[in-house]
Amino acid sequence: MMTPIRIGTRGSALAMTQTTSVAERVGDLAESSYELVRVRTEGDVLKGSLSQIGGTGVFVAALREAVLQERCDLAVHSLKDLPTLPAPGLTLAAVPEREDVRDALCARDGLTLATLPDGARVGTGSPRRAAQLRAARPGIEVVDIRGNVDTRLGRVAGLVSGAPGDLDAVVLAAAGLRRLGREKAITELVDPAVMLPAPGQGALAVECRESESAPGLREALTSYDHGSTRLAVTAERAVLWRLEAGCSAPIGALARVQGDELALEAVVCSLDGRSILRLNRTAPVGDADAASQLGHDLADELLAAGAAGIAPLTT
Repeated sequence: MMTPIRIGTRGSALAMTQTTSVAERVGDLAESSYELVRVRTEGDVLKGSLSQIGGTGVFVAALREAVLQERCDLAVHSLKDLPTLPAPGLTLAAVPEREDVRDALCARDGLTLATLPDGARVGTGSPRRAAQLRAARPGIEVVDIRGNVDTRLGRVAGLVSGAPGDLDAVVLAAAGLRRLGREKAITELVDPAVMLPAPGQGALAVECRESESAPGLREALTSYDHGSTRLAVTAERAVLWRLEAGCSAPIGALARVQGDELALEAVVCSLDGRSILRLNRTAPVGDADAASQLGHDLADELLAAGAAGIAPLTT
């Protein structure tokens, strides 16, 4: 490829870091240079909670449009932000190997979820995290917050010098903290047994045009794709699709390849954390269609067990 690969990204520090890591690897595989194209999305402009402004899909639409309009060759997303329905004209060309899937508590004074005092104020912008926090620790106060990683860390008392420090803790994705080199802020990696992550959490998504035919690029993306990660996130996202739930619904899902089996666990929560339905299912490792079927089957079990009466599912 003679011309640089143009890779679309949001402008946040985390997005730029994630996209740069993808760009370097794809560039190496395609034996090409690259350039980053910053795209401002609705999620970067609109205020309010994610549920009010349209869910995490608001971070994706403008990037997809940039690829379709050929202003970019690729777009890099956090996979958990990607709507479950594909965009016409685009394909999910690569899912790189996943980072840590867990949620991370970043608290004052080294506190953990168990040692936070009753009445502690814990910040998150995720209904899924909020519901599971309330279930695990009914005595704490969950505060809805927005902002980038450093803004959120600054809300925790004593974590960032000169920052407001009006909260006792925040919960963020461990993967994002690691990618930004903010691991020291983590006081506890929350066990998935306590807090199941969002479908696709810790993974990245690389989209390109279905018609993309630049020499070496599609081959590079195929090589970059990580098979076990793709199977896992395919199963997780199939749960969301079958439940007709959006990215910001109080639903967690985690799949893992364990030997010759794909194990999937999912949770549906009421917003107040008082009702939680958690089920698991396994299937032989197969292709993406088999992974999707596993997700659909588990979602059907959740619905049969009353999931629709627990959480607001329809988008």
